[in-house]
Amino acid sequence: MRILAFSDLHRDQAAASAIVAASNDADVVVGAGDFSTRGAGCKRTLELLKDIVCPLVIVSGNHDQRAVLDGICAVKPSWHLLHGSTVTIAGKTFLGIGGEIPRLGSATWNESIEEDVASELLAQTPGCDVFISHTPPLGYSDQQFDGSHEGSKSVHNAVLRDQPALCLCGHIHHSWGSIEQLGPTLVHNLGPTVNWHTI
Repeated sequence: MRILAFSDLHRDQAAASAIVAASNDADVVVGAGDFSTRGAGCKRTLELLKDIVCPLVIVSGNHDQRAVLDGICAVKPSWHLLHGSTVTIAGKTFLGIGGEIPRLGSATWNESIEEDVASELLAQTPGCDVFISHTPPLGYSDQQFDGSHEGSKSVHNAVLRDQPALCLCGHIHHSWGSIEQLGPTLVHNLGPTVNWHTI
């Protein structure tokens, strides 16, 4: 399976166009959150992705409104919004969780969940081949400008438990492009570019 993956479009039309153009060679496209900017522009950004013909699997970012994404995906049979849930495509299981974990930003538009809520959601899911999280696992591809790590402990623990082939994430802009190994799992903080993985 060829996976085209990206994160953090933040309404970037040029980046969205590049992803759509590349998607013709993909079996699945993965979007790891933040289609919007500060809660605005989600519908327009998803509209830019409408010509993706293969399945699209996404999670919400902290800039997104999950309910808006859910409404858009509900009318597109090949689009899947995951949040503590899975979808299986061509024999590969994708598990996803969205938002900022834990909540660090105080802005009213910032969508987040706390670690205990995320842990409870993830504890109820089966194993997976690909783990999609807006927030990286703590200590991996999550380094900020000041050297601090702002990943999620619950995502880290779930990756160690499930040992998927891939953990695809975003959120921490300073770590865009970072690839690290967490046990047998390749962790990739994607950013708003075309990224390829094969499983």
